[in-house]
Amino acid sequence: MGFPVRRVETVIFDVDGTLIDSNGAHAETWAQALTENGVPRDAARIRPLIGMGSDKLLPTLGLEDGSPLGHTVAQRKKELFEERRARLQPTRGARALLTFLHEQGKSLVVATSGSDDEMEALLEQAGVRDLIPRRTSKDDASRSKPDPDIVLASLKRSGGRAQTSVMVGDTPYDIEAARRAGVMLLALRCGGHWTDRDLGAAMAIFDDPADLLARWQASTTADR
Repeated sequence: MGFPVRRVETVIFDVDGTLIDSNGAHAETWAQALTENGVPRDAARIRPLIGMGSDKLLPTLGLEDGSPLGHTVAQRKKELFEERRARLQPTRGARALLTFLHEQGKSLVVATSGSDDEMEALLEQAGVRDLIPRRTSKDDASRSKPDPDIVLASLKRSGGRAQTSVMVGDTPYDIEAARRAGVMLLALRCGGHWTDRDLGAAMAIFDDPADLLARWQASTTADR
């Protein structure tokens, strides 16, 4: 597989695009919220920014994070996204991968740029909430991805060590955050938008959780 699965103790998961197919919905609801509040933006322009937290996304689009307008847009976006959440689907193999890792005795933890309540709802929608007891979100870090704060918070919460941890994500922001935290990253294509070249700094790239599961199982068997 390209990384030593036997020494992995902690697996850190991104949520959006990694465990649930939600990146497109995020881009579309941001675009609608902005347009409704007099800042017209196309979803296609916003799509490459998904994976950042709002603290970085809003300034990139010309709004100050924490400003009255920024707060209004962010709140409206949250409402619009909640209306769509029940229609979102897990990524292929998400629960099977987490179940396998849990049975292998790996410590599982979430690191996401979303808020606590949004993360909990998405994990429930993805059908994996019961498998991940430790979670970190933007509420646990002062800066969102690609800054390493959330990954470092995940290590602290799980008691994991960077050298025996691996992160699974789907954007260059995940890769950069993991790199700056000293954690190797496995990238998934299922988040959409990004090419293999964009994800090239990852240790390895897989189609989705099902693909990663098959490769991890094969590596585990080969190591015996």
